[in-house]
Amino acid sequence: MSKSKISKINLKDIRIAFFDSRSYTEEFFNEANKGFGFKLRYYKPRLNIDSAVMAADADVVCGFVNDDFSAPVVDALYSTGIKMIALRCAGFNNVDLKSVFGRIHVARVPAYSPHAIAEHAAALILSLNRKIHRAYYRVLDNNFSIDGLLGFDLHGKTIGVIGTGQIGKVAISIFRGFGMNVLAADPFPDREAADRQGFSYTDLDTIFSRSDIISLHCPLTTETRHLINAQSISRMKPGVMIINTGRGALIDTPALIASLKEKKIGSAGLDVYEEESDYFFEDFSDSFVDDDVLARLMTFKNVIITSHQGFFTREALANIAATTLGNIRDLFEGRELKNQICYRCSEPSSCRKKAGGICF
Repeated sequence: MSKSKISKINLKDIRIAFFDSRSYTEEFFNEANKGFGFKLRYYKPRLNIDSAVMAADADVVCGFVNDDFSAPVVDALYSTGIKMIALRCAGFNNVDLKSVFGRIHVARVPAYSPHAIAEHAAALILSLNRKIHRAYYRVLDNNFSIDGLLGFDLHGKTIGVIGTGQIGKVAISIFRGFGMNVLAADPFPDREAADRQGFSYTDLDTIFSRSDIISLHCPLTTETRHLINAQSISRMKPGVMIINTGRGALIDTPALIASLKEKKIGSAGLDVYEEESDYFFEDFSDSFVDDDVLARLMTFKNVIITSHQGFFTREALANIAATTLGNIRDLFEGRELKNQICYRCSEPSSCRKKAGGICF
């Protein structure tokens, strides 16, 4: 089946329906749209089979990480004439690629701000190591004791970085700035970067056995799903710190919890969670968390969970808006859609060098 053909139309006539929209979505997209002139409509509900009707007269649907682009939703969008799914995120595991093939074009934002996410990973490391989160609440309670807040020097420690794409390499530059020894693993090693930045590529077994800290920066694929599991944890150093600012399903959470209880894992900093779609970006302060796994994870004092906020900087949001609207312009003006996701492949690792797109 060939890809759906797009006729050139005036950009000012293109209607874009945003789902899972927040105040900051409108702020940054309205600003970026001054250079395009699209007709933008914002909807707070997430996209699903019930809310898809809101996009009935739109040309493009703009979705985020927790919007539902499963086969039934794609069918509903296609039936109303949607020509493009413009993802304002890098991940696309919420899109049924077989359903969009030949019907609806899909593009993503391959990198928001590598610095934003890499810096967040470093912030989690510093907070966990020096127990900033615990010290903060102690002082609020007039407790100025430092018992139990002992940390260690990052200088001279070994950190294993899994995934050396844009974010991974920026993270490595930060870690090297602390004087850390960096071991890295990636199916597509960047030898020039390794020589330039002073880190070494190795295998996962070596990273697991030698690292004091392990930081995950790889995409979620069939190969990386539950990369951190009971077996891999058993090969790690006692007291290892785990940092995940990548994808929630990179970690088998029950295995992580078991290892935290056994003190095999010393601490964990998580900006993502495998079942986060039911909770992250929402306010449940007047309710309760009925996810028993997440609730248990939240009880550990040596675990910091942030709600997928690693990307959340002004620079990143501006880049997301500009890139997303640029993708839409490229499609409707007949330009090369560099950030298009191929309909034949769901594995980004096999074609990393092809710009921000996936397997054209």
